[in-house]
Amino acid sequence: MGLPVRKSKVEPTPACPLSEVLGLLRGAWAPNVIWQLSGEPRRFGELRHDMPRISARVLSARLRELETRGLVTRRVLHTSPPSAEYALTELGRELLPAINAIAHVGRKLIAEWETHNDNAAAR
Repeated sequence: MGLPVRKSKVEPTPACPLSEVLGLLRGAWAPNVIWQLSGEPRRFGELRHDMPRISARVLSARLRELETRGLVTRRVLHTSPPSAEYALTELGRELLPAINAIAHVGRKLIAEWETHNDNAAAR
């Protein structure tokens, strides 16, 4: 039998900033979509071409979510057939240094794994 949990007398924090930012990036492919939009605005078909492994359904869902969260804007182009162009907002651009840092660590991890696998194969 454990001790009873006492009620805290400290006001809870309103929100964790780290959890809030990670919440913006939740969902498969969200960081990838932001990465692909970092250079210039892109149309849906261009994003599909840039990320061939993502399905159209998932890409559409991610773009809608990122737009709802204020990270991406959608601008309808008056073309035939009609199309839309997606771009990062200022808030979306503020995420780029963090995504770049994560990608930098990822490149180091991949290089380390490859070196480890090469050494293991040589034995």
